[in-house]
Amino acid sequence: MLSEQSTPVVRATLPVVGAALADITQRFYAKLFDDRPELLRDLFNRGNQANGEQRQALAGSIAAFASMLVEHPGARPDAMLARIAHKHASLGVTSDQYKLVHRHLFAAIADVLGDAVTPDVAEAWDEVYWLMANALIAVETRLYQEAGTAEGEIWRPMRITERHDETPDAVSFVLRRADGRPAGTFRPGQYVSVRAELPDGARQVRQYSLSGAPDGDRWRITVKHVKGGDGPEGEVSSWLHGHARAGDVLTVSAPFGDLVLPGGEGPLLLASAGIGTTPMLSLLHHLAAEGSTRRVTVVHADRTPADHAHRDELHRLVRALPNATLHLWYEEPGAHAPEAARGRADVTATELPDGLTAYLCGPLPFMRAVRGDLLGRGVPARDIHYEVFGPDLWLGRD
Repeated sequence: MLSEQSTPVVRATLPVVGAALADITQRFYAKLFDDRPELLRDLFNRGNQANGEQRQALAGSIAAFASMLVEHPGARPDAMLARIAHKHASLGVTSDQYKLVHRHLFAAIADVLGDAVTPDVAEAWDEVYWLMANALIAVETRLYQEAGTAEGEIWRPMRITERHDETPDAVSFVLRRADGRPAGTFRPGQYVSVRAELPDGARQVRQYSLSGAPDGDRWRITVKHVKGGDGPEGEVSSWLHGHARAGDVLTVSAPFGDLVLPGGEGPLLLASAGIGTTPMLSLLHHLAAEGSTRRVTVVHADRTPADHAHRDELHRLVRALPNATLHLWYEEPGAHAPEAARGRADVTATELPDGLTAYLCGPLPFMRAVRGDLLGRGVPARDIHYEVFGPDLWLGRD
């Protein structure tokens, strides 16, 4: 909770700071990478830095956290903090790095806002920063403990034992530990990071959902080839598609991510689009292995049946659950998917039981649309969960 002294200062300066956050975060990253160029080379996603999405996400998270401190002093954006903390843990972020970020962020604030940063203003926003940082450090410490690893020591060599081309743009890899030990358990819906050494020597990191059954012996990830177009080509996905073969060894993190099932027997909605199907497959594998009788509504949207990765597997898993239904939408269904509707997913026309918990994964426009439709149908925001890969430009706080 923000102190009584700082609350009115943050409330009064939030509009000014918020309006300048884009400039502040741009200056911050420039200072950070001038000081520590290896962070851009080996930790931060260079594509997201180039297109500005990482700056937008950082600015949004700071503004969202500060706004909640002054508008709802008895609450905390726990969902947002959990997503950030899981992502940080999957990158091996350590608590000492928050001091480095603090130094360059507040230098950037001073550069952009100048004399407006009085001692009182600096002290109040310093409190905001450390409230957020310490909350994240606490969650990340717990995540490392649960993973059975020291802070930041998340990496392990894993050998590709199988490679399967699922669609023209998606390939799956079955992974086992290179030392022969069991891969380890994970919670269905979680992801791992893959660190790839690229031709220029950079070691870029990307996250991929564990798309198979929660098998302690082997893991499976499915990687979509990001080909560019409206944005930069995916460096790691391009490298994996072009170079990774059975027998190769990848550097892979422990599993993280909070898109996991609640206990109980309540109804579920699993809604995905494109490669967002991957965490849903893991959840369905888990439910099928348990012999679950929960009511499960599965919604998936894709371009065509041929572009739908693990399409047959999804059908099999839904058939294995006695109270599951599958609703498919394809932009171009063709003759091979007579059961599918044409166009974009529309949950407004889908029968949904009361009291459901919803899980969303896919492109941000898809998730925003589905979440809005669910809210319109009376599903509480707290019961709608999502996974986003790349900078979180949505920042749902419920």
